[in-house]
Amino acid sequence: MAEPGPAAAFDEELCRLAELHGVATSYRPAPDRTVAASASAVVAALAALDVDAGTGRAVRAALADRERELRTRLLPPTVVHWAGTPSPLDALPPGTRLRVDTEQGETGTTAGRLPAGVHRVTAAAPDGRTTEAHLIVAPVRLPTPAGRSYGLLVQLYSLLSRRSWGMGDLGDLGELAGWAGRTAGAGFVQVNPLHAAVPGSPTDPSPYRPSSRRFPDPVHLRVEDVPEFAYVEDRDRVRGLLDRAARLRAAVLHQGALIDRDAVRQLKREALELVREVPLAPGRRAAYADFLAREGRALEDHATWCALAEVHGSDWHTWPPELRDPRSSGTARARTDLMDRVDLHCWLAWLTDTQLGAAQRAAREAGMPVGIVHDLAVGVHPRGADAWAQQEYFADGMSVGAPPDAFNALGQDWGLPPWRPDRLARSGHAPYRQLLRALFRYAGAVRIDHVMGLFRLWWVPQGEPPTQGTYVRHDAEAMLALLALEASRAGAVVIGEDLGTVEPGVRETLQRHGLLGTSVLWFERDWTGDGRPLPPDRWRADCLATATTHDLPPTAARLTGEHVALRDRLGLLTRPAAQERAAAAADTGEWLDLLARLGLLQGTSGDRSPAAEEARIQAVHRFLLRTPARLVGVWLPDGIGDRRPQNVPGTWDQYPNWRLPIADADGRPVTLEELTASPRLHALLETLRTGA
Repeated sequence: MAEPGPAAAFDEELCRLAELHGVATSYRPAPDRTVAASASAVVAALAALDVDAGTGRAVRAALADRERELRTRLLPPTVVHWAGTPSPLDALPPGTRLRVDTEQGETGTTAGRLPAGVHRVTAAAPDGRTTEAHLIVAPVRLPTPAGRSYGLLVQLYSLLSRRSWGMGDLGDLGELAGWAGRTAGAGFVQVNPLHAAVPGSPTDPSPYRPSSRRFPDPVHLRVEDVPEFAYVEDRDRVRGLLDRAARLRAAVLHQGALIDRDAVRQLKREALELVREVPLAPGRRAAYADFLAREGRALEDHATWCALAEVHGSDWHTWPPELRDPRSSGTARARTDLMDRVDLHCWLAWLTDTQLGAAQRAAREAGMPVGIVHDLAVGVHPRGADAWAQQEYFADGMSVGAPPDAFNALGQDWGLPPWRPDRLARSGHAPYRQLLRALFRYAGAVRIDHVMGLFRLWWVPQGEPPTQGTYVRHDAEAMLALLALEASRAGAVVIGEDLGTVEPGVRETLQRHGLLGTSVLWFERDWTGDGRPLPPDRWRADCLATATTHDLPPTAARLTGEHVALRDRLGLLTRPAAQERAAAAADTGEWLDLLARLGLLQGTSGDRSPAAEEARIQAVHRFLLRTPARLVGVWLPDGIGDRRPQNVPGTWDQYPNWRLPIADADGRPVTLEELTASPRLHALLETLRTGA
């Protein structure tokens, strides 16, 4: 065989270099298919990790440096010790001297029986090599639900009550949880991400492109529940604000208006500025001081970004150069000049954190074993607060997305900058750890959007189509260990959204550590066999089982085929409408046949009446109860026959994504009070409560 030429040698060296930095040179969208990543995508990903691979000489030099580093280091930057298993420190060379500084403030010279936490290890080997590393000691498994329960899934903004100011708020969430727990026996309420949004006009309505995942959005506050609101002296202004709130609410509920976050945000800001004039009582002042001390620099950075955005706009890339660095002297001076506005945003974060905690307490006091399930978005907006404050941890010039698949031949670019795995590891994954700790403080459970991102993410170089990306791997063991550590400390459940293309072994790893998956009825088929609907006894137990999600058609639309008509109107079909309708009808028909064979449908075959539709939706949920799933979720709009999806992937302004209130089968918006009095919803929840 001839020796490989220079080009072939370059490819081999590039592949080896990429592998050592966690950058994939190929991926497998199916077990029998391997797709090569483009060399330009690999080179761009390496460049974002500060690795020069632009020439053959650069590749060889970088490869030699990386191999030397790996050969000589004693420990990687972050090490995981699963409790009850052999310590990775035992593999250090004999005679290595250790110093362990624990998270609890203790110091020792042996690994011993370390407590759970993130510790600092200093090692010195007899041959002169030394290293420092973060050691994560974590339980092998996360908490799991003590028993089976069902709950409600809802986009909070869509849940308006007679007290809402134009969109659902945290007061509404507490009321829904209290009602569902006490009267319907529900175990949880799952909501959309409540992360802080990037302000603007108009504000991006998607809760999955936040400014910050670390801090919640004050737009969700129930203003009247802030204790100081009762002591505002200017009652005329208060009445005027409440009148404007009533008009916003009426426009959505009675006049066909879409939810207007910008108008709600502006109105609440005016009200809260007024409330802030009321001095805090001593106990409240002490609680606020504790919050400031606990959140520290992260809160100061977030509030500083918010204050600077009021002056310079919400895209920090366009700010004066000295303000683009959160650690610059210019930013320090601006923070001092804007101290009152910085304090305002710290105060708003505290109020929101307080009401989030109150919602979880209301849920638990109502008897819910889990309570509020919060959603963790996969990333943050490149113009937002986290991208500014933590910019050293983000990969410059890259965006997160998904490769081409059977549902999207062009791939996807979500416009979210990815974290750099190397810098995360060197910090002991500090930003990720702080994010989890904050979220678990007020969550009974957390749903992780695109949980596969704990293992790898599809990086797309800016300016390139999503097809020209590649996977970059995270330290999944460290990410899972921190998740287990913080979830266990909080006693919280974790649900992974593992829909779509999942790397082999990922689901098994998640299950081994106690993470629940997500199973949606219409996708559960025997894909390795005849492709028919999967009988309930063959579903996995470690999951949240649902009939639909916020990105999918409501069950009523799925059963009637209306989701095809909607996609046709939006120009989203990839084949003739008649073929799509036939395929959708066949798919639904197979499921209805299975429900009938199981005795879950009674006398509704061929009947298109509202009563028959309601019976079919109940039958779908009876089916979910037949599965071994630990958690069963009910999409709240399904309870009253809503046909409109909250989000249609692939659209932007063609459809009012994330701006629709919950409505009945006729499209009439329905309040929280009307929902909880609905005989149709009561009948569905009684089915879930009794299993009958």
